[in-house]
Amino acid sequence: MRILDLAALPHRPIEAHGSRGFSIGAFGLGADTHLVAVTLAPGGVIGRHPAVGRQLLVVLHGEGEVAGAEGEVHRIVPGQAAVWEPGELHETRSPTGMSAMIVEGDLDIGAPGEQVDPGDT
Repeated sequence: MRILDLAALPHRPIEAHGSRGFSIGAFGLGADTHLVAVTLAPGGVIGRHPAVGRQLLVVLHGEGEVAGAEGEVHRIVPGQAAVWEPGELHETRSPTGMSAMIVEGDLDIGAPGEQVDPGDT
């Protein structure tokens, strides 16, 4: 077993798509999926851009505001996740600062209560 300290990962700032106060630290890569730890400083923005694949953003600390193709803004807090479909325009902001994990790629993400993986029976 290994313990990963996502906050201690080397992060690099991202300014693409008008982003500011945004940095990422990659920690996992699969054939069709990648995992990154993200940090948004207070007032930080991940600028509006299309999702490369299905994208899951899971808030770990702080809070954010997310919007998808329709532009409607939703508040998101720890224990919540946003899902964007491939090609969907989206953006994320955080008035107070936020850390999150993003998983992007060939993902099957079920609806609430839907069992995706039957697991051990």
